[in-house]
Parts: sequence; structure tokens; C-alpha cells
Amino acid sequence: MIDLHTHTTASDGRCTPEALAACAAAAGVSTLGLTDHDTVGGCAATAEACARLGVAFVPGIEITAVVDERDVHVLAYFFDLESPALHRFLAEQRVRRVERVREMFSRLARHGIHLDGEAILAPGLADSTVAVGRPWIARALVTAGIVSNVNDAFTYWLGRGRPAFVPRVGASPEDVFVRVHEAGGLSSLAHPVLVEHDDWIPRFAEAGLDALEVYHSDHDAAATARYLRIARELGLLVTGGSDFHGDAAHGGRGPGSVTLPREHWDALLARR
Repeated sequence: MIDLHTHTTASDGRCTPEALAACAAAAGVSTLGLTDHDTVGGCAATAEACARLGVAFVPGIEITAVVDERDVHVLAYFFDLESPALHRFLAEQRVRRVERVREMFSRLARHGIHLDGEAILAPGLADSTVAVGRPWIARALVTAGIVSNVNDAFTYWLGRGRPAFVPRVGASPEDVFVRVHEAGGLSSLAHPVLVEHDDWIPRFAEAGLDALEVYHSDHDAAATARYLRIARELGLLVTGGSDFHGDAAHGGRGPGSVTLPREHWDALLARR
């Protein structure tokens, strides 16, 4: 099984790198891609754990771009892990994440919800390679008894149009494609069904997008077939994975619950 989309505690996942590798190995995953949000901070530890368990490891990133205040996630693979320019860009992304989360704490306070923001942010402030995000606030709201689960936190407080929502500020997808290419990598549009703008995909392909994440936990059979067709028509490669986070808020999906067919993996390797 080939799973190229997973997360650890280096961003919003619930598993440490070691736990992710162990979970993937137990599930029968043979090739594991780690794609934490805007950081490669978990890659070294995951690579070491995978090596011990006999799992092939693929370092990746899920970079957050923005179009019309809407998040567009770009997966990156096969890049130079030591690229100074890429590291500087990711560091800027993580700083924006902290600023956004702090503003969300302020908006919650205006509605009488007072959380210890600095304590919640502490892991990300202590380690600048850790990417903070809205799930951290959502979990704090559950712990404080404000909502019963993470999904409710987004539904009532943190989602678009809700009282504590703060529009993201970030790079455009086109800028992200350039930065990934400059680091020697390939870019893939993550879970396009969640972007809800298939009309943007041709534009992205013209701007340098290399692949489309066709296989994903949020894609039903019809969506998978549609994105396979779009990828073929636009000459894009195909990626796929479970988007495992290790929590119920992401459907309780496990590593390898969605896998990339070998033919598409071979095509990625050939393009690399």
C-alpha cells in the first residue's frame, strides 16, 4: 500500500512521527508520505522510524496557499529537504499561522470565551518547526467544555463565517508551485473536491501544477473518476493518500485506508 498523505504532531496530527510509522507498518503500508502543514519538522524522525520498520519513506509538505480568502492546499514531494529558500518560505508560513491563531483567540474572548492562548500555542512557540493551526483551538474548546467535539468547534466558532473565523493570508498557489519547483520538487493539488473549484484546475496546470490528488478519503467513486479524467485531460500526474491525522474529526481513517495505485506511483518516480 502506498499512502502519500499523512500528518503528525509537527502540525495538526495526533500521532508522533514514531507512532505514525508504527501505525502505518501495522496497517501494511509499504510506502509512507508525510505531509505536515507548512513544515518538514517531522520528516527526520519519521524517516528514522520507517527505516527501522522496513517502510519506504517519502518526505512531503502540505503547503497552504490562498485564493480569494479560500485555502488551497498544495502537496509537495521529491524536493530538496535542505533548500534554504524553501525553509525560509515555510518559516514565514508558520509565523502567519501563529498570528492568525492569536487573532482567533481574541475573537473568542470578545464572545466571552477565554482560553489560555499562549499555553495552547506553547509547543509551536518552543519549536519553530511546529505548525500551529485551528485544530489546536478546536481541541482546546472541547477540553474547556465549550463544545462537545472538534467538528462542533468548527461548525459554531472556527469555520468560515463563524464568530472566531479569521481569513488566512498567504501565498498564491502559483507562487507555491514556483517555490516547490525551485527546490527540485513536484506539486500536487490536495483533495480538490474540498476546494470546490474544479474550474481553477486548468489555470493551476498552466501555472506549473504537476499532479492532482485523485485518491483521497473525501473522494467518492464519482469524484475519483472525475479527477482521473481531469488529470488525464490536463496531462497531470496522480497522487493519493488517506490524509491520516489520528483523530475522529478526520473520519477516524487509518494509514493506508486510501492508497495510490502502483502505476501512478511509478509515473511519479519517473517524473522525479
